[in-house]
Amino acid sequence: MRRLGTMAAALVLAGAGVAGAAGVAGAATGPAGKAPAACSTAWGSAGKSATDANSKPLKNIKTSHTTCYDRMVFDIGGATGKLGYHVGYVDAFHQDGSGERIPVKGGAILQIYVSAPSHDPATGKQTYAATAGKPLPGVNLTGYKTFKDTKFGASFEGQTQVGLGLRAKLPFRVLQSGHELIVDVAHTW
Repeated sequence: MRRLGTMAAALVLAGAGVAGAAGVAGAATGPAGKAPAACSTAWGSAGKSATDANSKPLKNIKTSHTTCYDRMVFDIGGATGKLGYHVGYVDAFHQDGSGERIPVKGGAILQIYVSAPSHDPATGKQTYAATAGKPLPGVNLTGYKTFKDTKFGASFEGQTQVGLGLRAKLPFRVLQSGHELIVDVAHTW
């Protein structure tokens, strides 16, 4: 009987250890906007996509950074439901539509397509004031550990294209929070 009690206690302690590890793993990738307690590199570097469509225009692109990753946020004000995107590494950044090569500084280039035009489809009025081949307006990457450069590609056939220059090819994740599409790139593997 004593042996059964010892085994039961061991199982409870093992379960607590698993639960504690799960809590740490959750903290590593915690909610958007919160600095994680521990850095996760489990995101991988393979391309990530969602084919959901959106008809609302892009309003803004902003960046921030934490101790574990640098973040780029696409604000698609008024969007409801899932947002469409395709994010992946490329050897060279080429403008969608024309195919013109746009130089992007850094050791790796992450190409980001968001299913949101940078203009209002109904009026044609520009909603995100960016110029093809130029850095993203209002984005200053001074002090960032992973992000090195940004370039606007195009707004073509209902999607916006951005080139993100990185220090190296690193793990990344794509999240959605309401009407914002978030791309986080880890500082390390």
